[in-house]
Amino acid sequence: MNIEQIIEQCILENKFIYGIFTTPRKKMENPYKKITARPVILKDEKVIQIEKYTDTKVFHENVSSENAGVLLVELIRNEYRNINIFTEDSDYQFIVSKKGSVKMTEKEPTKELRVEEHNKKKQYIINEGEPCNFLIELGVMNQEGYVYAKKYDKFKQINKFLEIVDDSLKEKELKDDFMIIDFGCGKAYLTFALYHYFYNIRNINVNIIGLDLKEDVIEFCNKTAEKLGYHKLKFEIGDIKDFVYKSNVDMIVTLHACDNATDAALVKAIKWNTDIILSVPCCQHEFFNLIDNDALEPMLKHGLIKERMSSLVTDSLRSLFLETKGYKVQMLEFISMEHTPKNILIRAIKTNKDTSKSHKQYDEFKKFWNLQNIFIEEYFEQ
Repeated sequence: MNIEQIIEQCILENKFIYGIFTTPRKKMENPYKKITARPVILKDEKVIQIEKYTDTKVFHENVSSENAGVLLVELIRNEYRNINIFTEDSDYQFIVSKKGSVKMTEKEPTKELRVEEHNKKKQYIINEGEPCNFLIELGVMNQEGYVYAKKYDKFKQINKFLEIVDDSLKEKELKDDFMIIDFGCGKAYLTFALYHYFYNIRNINVNIIGLDLKEDVIEFCNKTAEKLGYHKLKFEIGDIKDFVYKSNVDMIVTLHACDNATDAALVKAIKWNTDIILSVPCCQHEFFNLIDNDALEPMLKHGLIKERMSSLVTDSLRSLFLETKGYKVQMLEFISMEHTPKNILIRAIKTNKDTSKSHKQYDEFKKFWNLQNIFIEEYFEQ
């Protein structure tokens, strides 16, 4: 099928899920750096919602299904160079050359169709239009509670994270002085969000420590916490592996801690018998030169594929290691793949389940990849 047939068919058969158009062909003439399209229900009618992104604003347009196909084909053929179309049957990528020729790649579908009701806005844990002091202070929303366009992805990321936290606390009895440590907190958007969630939404007197290596970042975060009146939120300069805390820790957060810093944080959490671990690993290089399997040589001989594979192997081993220590582990999508490939969040909840099966899987998985001692084991033995 050609482009027109693919677009027309997926819309006609209600199989169109999402489209994203990037890299404008005429940057000087086109003010929109990105356009997205998705089906929504508006006043009991299914339409295609078009979102057009400039550097500072987002514009919305709702197009009938009858007209959407022509518009999407026009965007592919004449406006953008890099296009991804997701349908129930297939994922399509269209790459347009400078001369206008179109290369199409078809893959297995990766998304599910979810048509949102847009007669009312999606309800978040923190809602737009409701002023939130830490988001105002950090420049995510204005005094009236409206989110700046360039910060909307950050706003959604914060809410996604809080939804994961909220779900992780189901059936748990929360107590005052709930203790959280955020390893590698950075500018601490999510650390401040955690404090707001526990203190202002759940009415729990939470204690949080944010740890990072950058002195200027820690100074800024402490001043901001003081300004907001977040008296039990403290930030410290330090390396994860050298950090010492002698009291009970209820939750560990480690988001995008590079390389083995993630392993150091996970080991701290295990040794502290922490109930909840939320970790988004980053820059996993430790196994790149170590993984080896003759049967997978056709994949591993390609550097790019091997890099991605080593990342997945690393996170899988981390998951299995946590299971051997009595944790129930889930891999969750933290943020959309459109923004970063480093989007896997490891959620580990402490349980009392039998770990014999996990130990066997862990040993067999290492053997499959010809791996012996790994860094998380070495940290644990220290």
